[in-house]
Amino acid sequence: MNKPPQIFGRAREWQGLVSFADSPLAVTQNAASLGVVSGRRRQGKSFLLQAVVEQSDGLYFAATEATEAESLRLFSEALARHTQQFIAEPFRDWNDAIAHMFRSLKGRPTVVVIDEFPFLTKASPALPSIIQRELGPGGSGRSSSVRLVLCGSAMSVMGGLLSGQAPLRGRSSLELVVQPFRYREAAQFWGITDPRLAVLVHAVTGGTPAYRYEFTRGDVPASTEDFDAWVIRTVLNPQTPLFREARYLLAEEAAIRDPALYHSVLAAIASGNNTNGGIAGFIGRKSDQITHPLNVLEDCALIAREPDLFRPGRSRYRIVEPLITFYEAIMRKRWAELEIHRAERVWASTRQTFLTQVVGPHFESLSRAFTLESGDDLFTEQPSEVGSATVNDPANRSQIEIDVVALAAPEGNRARRVLSLGETKWGEVIGRHHVARLATARDLLQARGFDTSETVLTVYGGAGFTDELKAAAANDNSILLVDVERLYSAAT
Repeated sequence: MNKPPQIFGRAREWQGLVSFADSPLAVTQNAASLGVVSGRRRQGKSFLLQAVVEQSDGLYFAATEATEAESLRLFSEALARHTQQFIAEPFRDWNDAIAHMFRSLKGRPTVVVIDEFPFLTKASPALPSIIQRELGPGGSGRSSSVRLVLCGSAMSVMGGLLSGQAPLRGRSSLELVVQPFRYREAAQFWGITDPRLAVLVHAVTGGTPAYRYEFTRGDVPASTEDFDAWVIRTVLNPQTPLFREARYLLAEEAAIRDPALYHSVLAAIASGNNTNGGIAGFIGRKSDQITHPLNVLEDCALIAREPDLFRPGRSRYRIVEPLITFYEAIMRKRWAELEIHRAERVWASTRQTFLTQVVGPHFESLSRAFTLESGDDLFTEQPSEVGSATVNDPANRSQIEIDVVALAAPEGNRARRVLSLGETKWGEVIGRHHVARLATARDLLQARGFDTSETVLTVYGGAGFTDELKAAAANDNSILLVDVERLYSAAT
């Protein structure tokens, strides 16, 4: 099956689905197989799966929020339309429905997609167990050719399907998570060739495909000069779907029962309070009282916990969805004004906040992504870990924050090799003093037992570098300058 031209990118995802649908092993065994597809909303999961179903003449069933009886009736109708077989009696429960599906689809491999699967499990919690039984020994799936795909956007639910002691653990031959476009792909998708503009737009919309057309009506900023006006006429405009999207992303997660608390946690992270203690202090709770909401937000794939690479016991939290960061930092506190179309006034007074609290940290995350993807072209080898870290400076009674750390893979008892220490600046021209700070950190790490003999001091600049630093880098292989153009020009 060839990927349809209307599907941008997603080559790996398409190949994974096609391989699952045409698995030679499954054909040889003449038994049903199971696949699980998940990902946050608006990433194009349904679009992909519908295309696979259309090309393979399969069955696509989109569940809705409904009672078990109504869902069974809708599934029965979809199955009857596909098989062109009349179902004489309505299914009593999902035991009947799943068994009938497997028995009625034999012969050639048939892809069956059940989309929005969490809607079904909410009304029928036993459904995963029923599918597991029918796929197991003696089940109706043992003589069926169905390629069953369960898909959903509720990440906490979908993640639990195959984890721990879940019934379907070990039954799935496909586990596909449809991620947002990576930052270079997103720029291509938006048709943006100016890398500075690409960073600004990505800091607002991220790599979510739906925001390009459906949520902004195809409106793309023409230049960096047009960016402010674009923000006002799209994300800050109450007449566009993008305006309320960040709120809906939180409301759609069933595991989130106290939205006010979770918004406060997200606001803390967006404001730079990204440690457990910092978040607790920001929202006025004790550290042990925010463990649960942090875990829930992680399970929902709305935040990520990132360990300090030099202090394993310490972690920081990062909001995964840029639109949520933008909402918490810019929109939430000024919501009443935005609702009555005061976007120009709000943006004029919050634009600097956007640059410092949104774009700055986002540029850091892009720099880490670049380092991980292109590390073998930058350093002596491909890093095994890329993240951020803190280096203690006892002499000055301070800490040196390292925005981008690249570590080589562990090698037994050998000292861990530090491939690169990096600093990022979006709005500040980077000079020699920034590199000197990294050099101090390098020396401190060497004293602690790390191997820094090949460490490259890397600076990632959104506003460029001083002439003095450019001259130094030209004569010193241990200094690397990465500007925003290079960030976007590297091969994907």
